[in-house]
Amino acid sequence: MTNTLRWSKSSCSSGGECLEVAHDADAIRVRDSKNPDGPVVSVSVRAWAVFLPIASPLTP
Repeated sequence: MTNTLRWSKSSCSSGGECLEVAHDADAIRVRDSKNPDGPVVSVSVRAWAVFLPIASPLTP
């Protein structure tokens, strides 16, 4: 699954503390950029849409 996804990193990331995000038809996938072979968190597109407006104000 994770090998075929196109991962992207936030333009706000710095200091190596980064998450990468990818999506497919079923879900949004999130992983630690320092550990690309590690665990992947999957959330529904609907849950991601609810999360983004909440998290966006927290971005420096």
